[in-house]
Amino acid sequence: MNVIEAVKTRISTRAFLEKPVSEDQVREILEIARWAPSGGNLQPWRVHVVMGAGRDRLVETVKKAIAENPLANESELAIYPPKLGEPWRTRRFELGEAMYELLGIPREDKPARIQQLMRNYEFFGAPVGLFFSLDRQFDKGQWAHLGMFMQTIALAAAEKGLATCMQEAWAARARTVSEFLGLAGNEQLYCGMALGYADPGAKVNALRAARAGVDEFTTFVTD
Repeated sequence: MNVIEAVKTRISTRAFLEKPVSEDQVREILEIARWAPSGGNLQPWRVHVVMGAGRDRLVETVKKAIAENPLANESELAIYPPKLGEPWRTRRFELGEAMYELLGIPREDKPARIQQLMRNYEFFGAPVGLFFSLDRQFDKGQWAHLGMFMQTIALAAAEKGLATCMQEAWAARARTVSEFLGLAGNEQLYCGMALGYADPGAKVNALRAARAGVDEFTTFVTD
């Protein structure tokens, strides 16, 4: 698989096989991703990998926290603006509706929709989870660098036959996850990422988000 194929075929995988991924495989992907660009070569990212018993303990810890206080929001970051404008609000809505339609979950079935949302906190069944954080001194530039690093991980994983899902949902339980991982006070958690082998038979993995055409987001200045 070349880079163009990886970019065009990568999706947010939301169902994984119960097929193990070794530490060596994860290290190989991170070895590739460490060459991602960053301004001033700061390489500001920090990664915590959970797998095996550690992954299972994290999942149970977060499930317990959700059961004790299901409405808690521990996020320090606004994943979306509180008043999301257009066309972004419609894009987000249409993606959600397309996913639930694939799963056969109607809008009125709130319990089923919540159950699907909770799958985030099981990494959608993936055997490996990665969490990303930055030192609190960093600003928007370094957050952009972190995004480039995460994209590089996703593309490297695709070349190796693995699938990923970048999961901002973990931000809602940032305090619980940070405490579990032992993050220092100067580290701010951003999100998680599921890593494993995609389940080819899962309906949800047929979801392909629409993309705007080049002329919708590009201005060419030629004179």
